[in-house]
Amino acid sequence: MAEIKVPELAESITEGTIAQWLKQPGETVEKGEFIVELETDKVNVEVISEEAGVVQEHLAQEGDTVEVGQVIAIVGEGSGEAAAPKAEEAPQKSDEPAKTEAPATQEPVAEDPAAEEQSSSDRTIASPAARKLAREKGIDLAAIAPVDPMGRVRVQDVEAHGSKPAASAPAAKAEAPKAQKAAAPSSDEENGRIVREKMSRRRQTIAKRLLEVRQSTAMLTTFNEIDMTNVMALRSRKKDQFLKNNDVKLGFMSFFTKAVTAALKKYPYVNAELDGTDVLLKQFYDVGIAVSTEEGLVVPIVRDTDKKNFAEIEASIGELATKARDKKLSIADMTGGSFTITNGGVFGSLMSTPILNGTQVGILGMHTIQKRPVAIGDEVQIRPMMYVALSYDHRVIDGSDSVGFLKMVKDMIENPEDLLLES
Repeated sequence: MAEIKVPELAESITEGTIAQWLKQPGETVEKGEFIVELETDKVNVEVISEEAGVVQEHLAQEGDTVEVGQVIAIVGEGSGEAAAPKAEEAPQKSDEPAKTEAPATQEPVAEDPAAEEQSSSDRTIASPAARKLAREKGIDLAAIAPVDPMGRVRVQDVEAHGSKPAASAPAAKAEAPKAQKAAAPSSDEENGRIVREKMSRRRQTIAKRLLEVRQSTAMLTTFNEIDMTNVMALRSRKKDQFLKNNDVKLGFMSFFTKAVTAALKKYPYVNAELDGTDVLLKQFYDVGIAVSTEEGLVVPIVRDTDKKNFAEIEASIGELATKARDKKLSIADMTGGSFTITNGGVFGSLMSTPILNGTQVGILGMHTIQKRPVAIGDEVQIRPMMYVALSYDHRVIDGSDSVGFLKMVKDMIENPEDLLLES
């Protein structure tokens, strides 16, 4: 008999949701064959069976939240036909032993609750400074909701948690009926006028992270507009030869990625991260490219953009976008970015204020290209224009740096030959 356990997913992921059972009780499973699909905050993971046999029992149902190391299924020996009798016999054999072993199963109840709390805190990923502050404040690290998308607790998370007023027991009791009332189906639901749909785990995580970023950062957005005439003309002239030479299309994302990388070198605080009272200035350029999927927005990372040429960047973006839509992204594909670019223009967005991604302090928003009358010298001409937005954490980045960063991106896109000097 073999137990199917939730495997180690990543350093910061401690739980997941049963998305789909690929094998049902009574079905035969081969060694190494997928038995269940787990949905985590970032990616879906298929779990294999370490032994060949028959699935005897599911210990968790689809939609249940399960923790790393938790047993979720039992695989026994035999064939599919023999699985049903074994399942029926199991309760009869376990009746008597259950009576004699009852006192033993009650022993863990007498364990020290403080020890359990300490064990939970030890398993939480946190910076040393955050652990020290949590001990001083008497806060359980496991109870803190971190801003970091990978789940690492930082000093600011501890401070934010400590500033929240504790809910009193009467207040908690008063809220319970409200929650039950909200969950009860309304007449519109019963009549089919409203359809209640449970949010996926990933969508819940996206909602939680975005709200935390808005509440825990001093986010501000600055805007500019870019004349796309020159870059569009260059792309039009070179795209066929570029495709022939590199077997990948020349898009606008590689231009913006190279422009952003050059601007990050000049304005290093836009490529930073805040950790308590310390600013971490990153000496690498890993740019996240937001990709829309059916399950929500994901941000895979293009590594070392300062070392890649246009073709390598376009190839990386295309590969990551395909993996995202095919649900093949790994945790490594989305870990460690230093800046993010999101392009709402592909959906027709004219202007927006993008929200910061996790612990990063800057994100660039691109928008749709629209022909508008603009003043060129003393003349008015029709030019293809794009609004761009930089959202930034004002605690780290001053207004002069944010405006200068965006202005540099604008200048390099309007004079794309300058990007060749940065390659």
